[in-house]
Amino acid sequence: MKPTGTDPRILSIAAEVAKSPEQNVPVILLKLKEIINITPLGSSELKKIKQDIYCYDLIQYCLLVLSQDCSRIQGGWTTISQLTQILSHCCVGLEPGEDAEEFYNELLPSAAENFLVLGRQLQTCFINAAKAEEKDELLHFFQIVTDSLFWLLGGHVELIQNVLQSDHFLHLLQADNVQIGSAVMMMLQNILQINRSKRSKMLLEINRQKEEEDLKLQLQLQRQRAMRLSRELQLSMLEIVHPGQVEKLYREMEEKSALIIQKHWRGYRERKNFHQQRQSLIEYKAAVTLQRAALKFLAKCRKKKKLFAPWRGLQELTDAHRVELKKQVDDYVRRHLGSPMSDVVSRELHAQAQERLQHYFMGRALEERAQQHREALMVQISTNVEQLMKAPSLKEAEGKEPELFLSRSRPVAAKAKQAHLTALKHIQAPWWKKLGEESGDEIDVPKDELSIELETLFIGGTKPP
Repeated sequence: MKPTGTDPRILSIAAEVAKSPEQNVPVILLKLKEIINITPLGSSELKKIKQDIYCYDLIQYCLLVLSQDCSRIQGGWTTISQLTQILSHCCVGLEPGEDAEEFYNELLPSAAENFLVLGRQLQTCFINAAKAEEKDELLHFFQIVTDSLFWLLGGHVELIQNVLQSDHFLHLLQADNVQIGSAVMMMLQNILQINRSKRSKMLLEINRQKEEEDLKLQLQLQRQRAMRLSRELQLSMLEIVHPGQVEKLYREMEEKSALIIQKHWRGYRERKNFHQQRQSLIEYKAAVTLQRAALKFLAKCRKKKKLFAPWRGLQELTDAHRVELKKQVDDYVRRHLGSPMSDVVSRELHAQAQERLQHYFMGRALEERAQQHREALMVQISTNVEQLMKAPSLKEAEGKEPELFLSRSRPVAAKAKQAHLTALKHIQAPWWKKLGEESGDEIDVPKDELSIELETLFIGGTKPP
């Protein structure tokens, strides 16, 4: 079944392959390399292109071309090496879908075997070549083929066993040439590293599965032990309970069990609903925060407009209303005729009125700021008074508590000084003077004593002279 939404470039190449003669097919298949190279690696688009290439049997065409005699292929080893790259890149990361068994059991082993056969052919051509330039070119093609094989094995680790057991790979290892042998040994080293990493992953997976099985077994044993203890407890209770109360005991145990099950189920259901509604709750809170900020900003803008543009004129004044207002003005002028006034005097009065109006609106902002300052001072004074009323006595004051009551207000400082001197006089007075006093009586302090050292008192950040 052909996939829907196939890439038109793949459709064009597949149609061209079907209509062209056999000798032109390898060159047409080379167009796949450009499509694969311009597509981002690991993207969903590349996966879709690989599926389209596989569904239209273009991978099978590449495999058939590589199994032919290289001398009959147009372009020779250049075309063959590029086709190996196309085949390895298309097979890695491909999801075959319904044909998975055929892909993994037939196509991939055949591709690896063809790569090894091409490597042996290149090895033979390299040994038989006489010119140094020809040898370098063949060695370059050999490295491309081995790199394609390594790329295929990196994506499908299960093919490593087939490659290591292949006779063609054994012949490659037995090469006498140093350059070919070093390339083959490098490929073998990389294959062994892949195999080692595969084994380590398998061991980790086995250990993880073993730990999970041990954990399941421990949980099962704990569950069985708990059930056994529960049954032993029930039997011991049945031995104690009167036979007539057994049914009542069973009923109570069933009710308790039902309550426990309902409690856990309701908790699970509520937690699930909370997690589902959590995102919507976050979005709602975010919307409320944005709306609150927007409303504050709009209110501030309206306040600024009222402050700097108090006069906006009449809005939505219709022609009929304008005619009626003009008629009222004319009637008022006709009833209240004033003294004649020249144009010069009228303009001067108008200018004075505009100047006073402007002065009024400019001064209103200053009055508002002054009013705010007065309100702030009143709040500060009330706060200081409340703080002094709640202040502890000198006996109870500890550490730096007296420093907390230093005030920027001289009246408050004077009141504190007066209270301090009153307390000192009361303490230093002889006992016989305190006989007729009550706890609420105030002691008069002379103004001279009150003003002593008042200038040296620290007041709101000022330094003593």
